[in-house]
Amino acid sequence: MKQKLKQCLQLFLTFMKIGVVTFGGGYAMIPIIENEITDKKGWLDADDLLEVVAISETTPGPIAICAATFIGYRIAGVLGAFAATVGVVLPSFVIIYLISLFLRTFESLRFVKYAFFGIRAGVLALLIKAVVSMFKKSPKNIIAYLIMAASFAAVAFFSANVIIVIVSAAVIGLAATLIARKAGKEL
Repeated sequence: MKQKLKQCLQLFLTFMKIGVVTFGGGYAMIPIIENEITDKKGWLDADDLLEVVAISETTPGPIAICAATFIGYRIAGVLGAFAATVGVVLPSFVIIYLISLFLRTFESLRFVKYAFFGIRAGVLALLIKAVVSMFKKSPKNIIAYLIMAASFAAVAFFSANVIIVIVSAAVIGLAATLIARKAGKEL
């Protein structure tokens, strides 16, 4: 029990650290989660983290919170899931609460505008790193490239409903995999 509480404290502090240093939401957190969880702590390997991200994308709620919950559960069970989730949420809650108290007073200041401009640029860099990292680790084949291109085109150029695109991509990918396995091929 003492070991489990120690793991929960480590999960809480690790995810609180991630929550404090990351702006821009879940996808911006993925590279930092990867660095902390796989590189520094060794709690998961890169393939396991990729699976956690995939599951988190399909689970309702913010991806970072879902990922923290899944990782926490994997490391220390239900208490670990709770500790990791609270750890990742608490910094954002406190920061947003404090900002809400003072935002009207400071929003017109030039340095505040520039600070938010810089934060947006940093978030964009983290999002690009997350996309590149996930792309490198994902299995690739012609069907995956076609699904990716069609999904991008549908959302970017035709304003398709994202949920319909995700469900359609999943169905097409599953169908392609089943057809390939029946034919004795591997995608």
